[in-house]
Amino acid sequence: MSKSYLTVTALTKYLKRKLDTDTHLRTVWLKGEISNFKHHSRGHMYMTIKDEQARIQAVMFAGSNRFLKFVPENGMHVLVRGEVSIFEAAGQYQLYIQVMEPDGVGALYLAFEQLKEKLHKKGYFEPRYKQSLPAYPTHVGVITSPTGAAVRDIVSTIQRRFPIVRITIFPVLVQGPKAAASIAAAIEKANTLHTCDVLIVGRGGGSIEELWSFNEEIVAESIFQSEIPIISAVGHETDTTISDFTADVRAATPTGAAEIAVPSLIELKDKLSACTKTLSQHMSYILRQHQQTLEQFKQAYAFRYPAQLIRQKEQELDRLTDQLHRVMEIRIQHKQNILHQLQHRLRNQHPNRQIKQAASVLKPLQLRNNQAMERILERKTNQFSSFIDKLTILNPLDTMKRGFAIPYQSDGNLLKSVKEVNRKDQIVLKILDGELDCLIQDLREEKE
Repeated sequence: MSKSYLTVTALTKYLKRKLDTDTHLRTVWLKGEISNFKHHSRGHMYMTIKDEQARIQAVMFAGSNRFLKFVPENGMHVLVRGEVSIFEAAGQYQLYIQVMEPDGVGALYLAFEQLKEKLHKKGYFEPRYKQSLPAYPTHVGVITSPTGAAVRDIVSTIQRRFPIVRITIFPVLVQGPKAAASIAAAIEKANTLHTCDVLIVGRGGGSIEELWSFNEEIVAESIFQSEIPIISAVGHETDTTISDFTADVRAATPTGAAEIAVPSLIELKDKLSACTKTLSQHMSYILRQHQQTLEQFKQAYAFRYPAQLIRQKEQELDRLTDQLHRVMEIRIQHKQNILHQLQHRLRNQHPNRQIKQAASVLKPLQLRNNQAMERILERKTNQFSSFIDKLTILNPLDTMKRGFAIPYQSDGNLLKSVKEVNRKDQIVLKILDGELDCLIQDLREEKE
């Protein structure tokens, strides 16, 4: 009996068809813990779903995971829906995930916390980036739904509190998948126009799903990049969104945002009235003080008896004039004395006189110097003559004139002893008028 063998590929394809045609494996609801998580550069997510006793390889392609509201992590417990099939290249069965939610925590809440942590690390919530609101704005921009109750509350509150301000409504979607992009575009448009002093961004209350567009990163990015101060007014007082953390000021409600954006004209009028009253009282007080000072001047002696005061001042002027003249004469005399002293010192220290004194001292010094030089010259002349006489006595030419000769060896060295030569050696005799080449025939040494 012959046996028919299958290839691995054939067996794997057979098992894959079995699994793919099993209706129970087409839709599988599974819960477990994520491990070995990897987010591929192409967008696909690879992981292992495990419990205490087993595990299964899983993949969630980019077309499915782009709708996730959170980022999967190792150790996270999740609820997934998908189908089971075989990956033929590895010959292993795996789960192809279509939907994933956190187990025990809502997906939106988890996404909220993750984005909040991400933006916090980037510094979006730092107080140093918060802009100050203008005290008296002239133009307020409102970014919200044009049909909601929030826009009516904001407009009515602003008109009631500060009717002189201009209001511009930037209509946007505040709910749904396109709402975040709509809100971000309106913020960018308001910044491009450069007409508004402050922006109010918000909507009325609702569930976390209805408010979710204000938790999107694109909206937070637009608020953070805005050059116009932004007031966030989303939902009720208990509702908190990412926009609230990123905005320059957070208002509990849309009505509260309007109250923060503009001052109250009634309060300003009351404040102006109070300032006017205080200023009037202060001016009255200053006026009374000046009136009292004027009355004191009126009662002064100078205003009551001006002729007597003028005569008194004339006498005092004469006295001061005389005193000034006396003081000036004394000072002039003092300065003249100093001038005479300086002139006397100048005459004593005149250069011509000093030159004459120096010349009288120089003349005997020159005489003494000349005498000393003459004595030195005479002494040196005598010494020179003595040296000449000694050199004359020692001069070999003078010796040769008296008939003497000087012997030299053939190498030019002076010959001083018979021990320095041998018979048949050549020597040179220098006489007065030339040299003689000689041959030694015999040597005779004389003893002392």
